[in-house]
Amino acid sequence: QVHVVETGGGSVQAGGSTRLSCTTSGGAFSINRVGWYRQPLGGMRDWIATITRGGATTFADSVKGRSTAAKDNAGNTFSLQLNNLTPEDTAAYYCTVGGVPVGPRASDGYLNLWGQGIQVTVSA
Repeated sequence: QVHVVETGGGSVQAGGSTRLSCTTSGGAFSINRVGWYRQPLGGMRDWIATITRGGATTFADSVKGRSTAAKDNAGNTFSLQLNNLTPEDTAAYYCTVGGVPVGPRASDGYLNLWGQGIQVTVSA
């Protein structure tokens, strides 16, 4: 069954950068767009970025100007880089993938799949 795999994150000092990657596994999947969210401990899960299959990007004000979203040429792996990190960026980061399974599972239709979440901890 197709699922989302996230990598990256970890601990970083303030002023540093982190890079998160998101892809799918478990079957062929045509990705239409990838969204990134984050949720601090005890807080709400907020949207921070989206990148489409065509490479168009949008960012929340909280990360705009210090973030880059990209995809590989095959459109299978998407990444989000956050720069100039502060302790306020500490959170669990999630990617959500929207797209359609390829092959026998195409009849499932459009799916929105969530990753397991990755912790980013920024120390002062």
